[in-house]
This record gives sequence, structure tokens and C-alpha cells, in this order.
Amino acid sequence: MKRLDPSELAAIEAAVRAAEARTTGEIYCVVTEESSHYGETPLAWAAGVALLGPAVLLLAGVHVTIPDLFAEWSASDVSAAIESAVRHALISAIVVQGLLFVITAVIVAFPPVTRVLTPRSVKRHRVQRRAREQFVAKNLHLTRERTGVMIFVSLAERMAELIADDGIADHVDAHVWDKAMAALTQGLKTGKVEAGFEAAVGLCGDVLAEKFPAKPGDNPNELPDAVVVLPRL
Repeated sequence: MKRLDPSELAAIEAAVRAAEARTTGEIYCVVTEESSHYGETPLAWAAGVALLGPAVLLLAGVHVTIPDLFAEWSASDVSAAIESAVRHALISAIVVQGLLFVITAVIVAFPPVTRVLTPRSVKRHRVQRRAREQFVAKNLHLTRERTGVMIFVSLAERMAELIADDGIADHVDAHVWDKAMAALTQGLKTGKVEAGFEAAVGLCGDVLAEKFPAKPGDNPNELPDAVVVLPRL
């Protein structure tokens, strides 16, 4: 997982400063190592694999033995024998299922394995949710003209989100940000996160400068330009 070093963070901050000089809009960059711990993934996989316990026993040749009907057994003897065989089979299935559950949970709990086995849709939802949380937590909705834009990157998932405040969304079509997001996503895929960030910031600055140009003598810097780096959850 590619992390941003101090020089890369400084380069992104400089790009934000340059972009904001052309607009009354505010660009705010947030990076997190990972948007969720995905603790349910090991449990879900462990439960699914554990359900295969009976199948494993069958493949291993374990089966319930029914007494020979031609033997001189009484009805009670046959019933007791069947009950005992079924009980042993059930106990074996439970033990095998328990072992499969524990082994699978331990293996899938390793972060790289967890990330691979977590559905992309789940990761996307968690990234979107944490981005929305940060947008509110960092007060991007409280700028003077409601012209804040947050670029949120989750490194482990290699996913990004862009959230524009109401003052921008009312005047700018959502598809306008596609180029910026494409540049950022490409940077995440190739490991050039800083370059992707800089390109995305520049493209966002172009959009904001066109719709919300800077006003001479009245362009306060309402939000920090530095990239906010969040710890892993």
C-alpha cells in the first residue's frame, strides 16, 4: 500500500494553494490508510466454509452405519445402534465445522486477505460513508458561499470520493468532476498517488475558477490547504 511521504504531501498542498488562488472555492484533501477494518469479512467466510463440514465428512468416507437387518437384533437394539451412529456422525460434523470456522477466520483475518475477499461493493460503500463523515466533521459545509470540495482517498481500497457542497452542486453537473476522479483513480492504480492528487486538484481548480472565480481583495482561505492524513480505523 503506497503511503504519501512529507515531500509528496507538501506538493499536494502547493497544488491546492495554487488552485484556490484562482477561485473563491475551497479544495480540501483527505487521505486515510483504510476506510474500515471489515471485521465481518472473516466471520462471513468462516461461516460459509464451516457449512461445508458435512460435505467434507462425506468425501472422507464417513457415513452412518445401519445394523444388518438379518442379524438377530431386537427392535430396541437396532434403535439404540442407529441413535449412537447418528450421534457420532453429528458430533464429527460439529467438530469439523468448528475447526473449519476457526482456521478460515484466522486466515481471512490477515488484512491483505481480508481486503481481497471483501466484495468491492462493500468497500465502495465504506469509502463513501467515511468520506461523508469527514465532509461534515471537517466543516466543509460551513464555508461562506458553500463552495467547499473534498477529495477523499482511501489507500488500501485504492478508491476515491469527491464531495462538493450545495453551493457548487447547484451550479455544476456531477459529471464535470469525472476527469478529476479519473486522474486520481489512475494515480491510485499505478502507485503514483501524489501525481494523481495533483492532477485532480488542478482539474477541480479549473472547474471552480470558471464557475466561482476569485474576487480581488475578497478571497479568504477558509480551510487549511494541507492534506489531512487519517489513521487506519
